[in-house]
Amino acid sequence: MSDDVLSVIPTDPHWQPDQDAGNQAAAIVAELACGMPDGVDVEIDVTWHDGLTVVDCGENLERIGCPHCGGSIDTEWWADLLEAHCEDGFATLAIEAPCCGAESSLDALDYDWPCGFARFEIAVWNPDRGWFTDEELTRLADVLGHPVRQVRAHL
Repeated sequence: MSDDVLSVIPTDPHWQPDQDAGNQAAAIVAELACGMPDGVDVEIDVTWHDGLTVVDCGENLERIGCPHCGGSIDTEWWADLLEAHCEDGFATLAIEAPCCGAESSLDALDYDWPCGFARFEIAVWNPDRGWFTDEELTRLADVLGHPVRQVRAHL
């Protein structure tokens, strides 16, 4: 059985909210995710990660582009990287781009669909809706005190 996960993460991969702000944002996500017409109860996980953790789009990933040369980065390289760090997270996001050798950062790569890295995540499992709107993301950012973005995964 497959799952869809809609995650909200800070735009800065290293940033974390305090407990109260995180819990308030999670309550808003629960309202938004479950408040749809004919909505069903969904599972929401709120996680403060100890280290940098990938929040990827799973099977939705179509391509990865290099921000320096515009070249395509092999998704197998990406899969190997995730497997190598699945247990311990990422100590750094610094990389040498495999296409051109330029120094870059994993969070600067051009992912189609969006992927990200975070130390804080609100994940909605099998939401009965599509993406959050810009207005909803602004509302969440206001509560957290930091801008946010979203990642939608198919696992």
